[in-house]
Amino acid sequence: MEALIPVINKLQDVFNTVGADIIQLPQIVVVGTQSSGKSSVLESLVGRDILPRGTGIVTRRPLILQLVHIDSEDRRKTNEENESKRNGRLYRGIDGEEWGKFLHTKNKIYTDFEQIRQEIEAETERISGNNKGISDEPIHLKVFSPHVVNLTLVDLPGITKVPVGDQPKDIEVQIKDLILKYISNPNSIILAVTAANTDMATSEALKVAREVDPDGRRTLAVVTKLDLMDAGTDAMDVLMGRVIPVKLGIIGIVNRSQLDINQKKLVADSIRDEYAFLQRKYPSLANRNGTKYLARTLNRLLMHHIRDCLPELKTRINVLAAQYQSLLNSYGEPVDDKNSTLLQLITKFAAEYCHTIEGTAKYIETTELCGGARICYIFHETFGRTLESVDPLGGLTTIDVLTAIRNATGPRPALFVPEVSFELLVKRQVKRLEDPSLRCVELVHEEMQRIIQHCSNYSTQELLRFPKLHDAIVEVVTSLLRKRLPVTNEMVHNLVAIELAYINTKHPDFADACGLMNNNIEEQRRNRMRDLPSAVPRDKSLKGPGGQSLSPTDLPAPEGEFAKAASSGPQSGSVSDQADGGTGNWRGMLKKGDENVERSGGSHTLPASPQKGHAVNLLDVPVPVSRKLSAREQRDCEVIERLIKSYFLIVRKNIQDSVPKAVMHFLVNHVKDCLQSELVGQLYKTALLEDLLTESEDMAQRRNEAADMLKALQKASQVIAEIRETHLW
Repeated sequence: MEALIPVINKLQDVFNTVGADIIQLPQIVVVGTQSSGKSSVLESLVGRDILPRGTGIVTRRPLILQLVHIDSEDRRKTNEENESKRNGRLYRGIDGEEWGKFLHTKNKIYTDFEQIRQEIEAETERISGNNKGISDEPIHLKVFSPHVVNLTLVDLPGITKVPVGDQPKDIEVQIKDLILKYISNPNSIILAVTAANTDMATSEALKVAREVDPDGRRTLAVVTKLDLMDAGTDAMDVLMGRVIPVKLGIIGIVNRSQLDINQKKLVADSIRDEYAFLQRKYPSLANRNGTKYLARTLNRLLMHHIRDCLPELKTRINVLAAQYQSLLNSYGEPVDDKNSTLLQLITKFAAEYCHTIEGTAKYIETTELCGGARICYIFHETFGRTLESVDPLGGLTTIDVLTAIRNATGPRPALFVPEVSFELLVKRQVKRLEDPSLRCVELVHEEMQRIIQHCSNYSTQELLRFPKLHDAIVEVVTSLLRKRLPVTNEMVHNLVAIELAYINTKHPDFADACGLMNNNIEEQRRNRMRDLPSAVPRDKSLKGPGGQSLSPTDLPAPEGEFAKAASSGPQSGSVSDQADGGTGNWRGMLKKGDENVERSGGSHTLPASPQKGHAVNLLDVPVPVSRKLSAREQRDCEVIERLIKSYFLIVRKNIQDSVPKAVMHFLVNHVKDCLQSELVGQLYKTALLEDLLTESEDMAQRRNEAADMLKALQKASQVIAEIRETHLW
């Protein structure tokens, strides 16, 4: 299991090359307040002075420190070809048994640890400046030594409260956000450092650790400066966990004082003094505290933590590798043959456009209707419901009908309802169907436009690589749709004009409606005759000119369907019966109207006789709204309204059927058939090749980034695959 930590170090190196944090690797994060001894703990683990020291804020950038344990025997076997690659060739040509490497200096080797400290200071000032500010960009340092255990640690800036010097006012928030960024990683172990000469209950490190690790499953507490406690006090209760219990344990250590550092006291001497101090002050706890015990504990915790995280880490790397492979495929390969590439893209777009209309596209939209399905919805739901909502008699009042009837008769009183009035009124109503029909064409045209964007986004992502080609294709298709729109509108306009050109009163459906209406009128006539008073004689005859009695057949027979509708009473009944009934035929209507005039004296229809010597204004015609319609006028209006409604429904049915067919033929199918030839004719030109197939600037960059990330993930997958199951136990 000792091999697990070098594996994680390899993974960290792999992902550092692409500068990505997509994989959360197991590591130990050191957290504590400013000057609590965090850097001293790390130096004790390394065994060398490698970190900048001083008062105030010294650590101003995250330092990712990888400790790699090497054996001195391995270094002597560098010339043997069969030696394991794990150490031999890596250390060839290095003088000394300990050295360090920075990621930002590539392969430069540092054997002088004073130079390592100077490089850390210089790199910190290069990014963070020299005004005590901080940066979240980490410094990567790898230390090889036979005196260390395999560890990966992260040293972070100390928690501070009050800005000093030129520090920004929100320095506390910046540092806390930086700390949370690292310890929020569920695969990290939190090393909470607290000075022994402060109250454990006020520890900021434990408070921050508890925010992200409330159960304490990945928090280890370290108590520093045991030798600086007040006289008469000790840390026994704290180290035993009686004050604040920590699941992974509490380890106490003794740091070097600033005087020791100034006097260049070696870390090895400091560790010996620490051991003597623990034996003297805490003999019962000496074997469970100190720097060496801390190093072994961290090594054990990290190995077990890596073992637990490894299966999930392996799965995560494989999933990301598949995602980046798919992403790289979507970016496509660099263009070699531009002629074939352009033709292929045009053909693919045209095919996808047609497939979207037909409903056979590879990418089916699940959030909304699209393509042919939406066109179908427009035809049968939107357009159909709009036509059905049009009232056959909408905008037409009874007075309008009566006025049209009277205007159509001219100066002569009419015996029958004039057909001209029916035609005028029914044309006016049919004309109302034109606007919904044209709106249907507009909606289909808009959907054909939307299909272009749908194909660009979902079906042919290669087009996104070439923005100029994409814009050119959109322009060509839009232009084609724009050319077909007037043609389709003209056809729909003609469909309505055709219906207006000839009012076919011999239409089978219209004849059936008239017959049904005649039956209704006959039924109403019988009901009225049944309700007549018994005092009215039923054998009166209608006198003609000269006093002779006329039979129904002696009057001129009406012509057309209107006469048929009006004269459908029983031929066996007498004319007087029909006249008294008031609803049988036009002769009855005429007689009834005359009787009404006689009963009322004509006072309600004719102006009063002018007085002698007074001027007469013939334009003072009484307004028909102000009076009640006569029975004949009501019947005339009712007949016309029923006929209009019947004929309007026939025309509406025709329009509802013919407009979608016209739109499909003149717009949808025509665009489908001509799209590819139009695109090839407009775009497949030698002069346009270079310009159309110019990639966007960021596309090539994204392809390179995806390729680098995919390479790193594949390498990481190989690193993990080298681990045998036996290494885990």
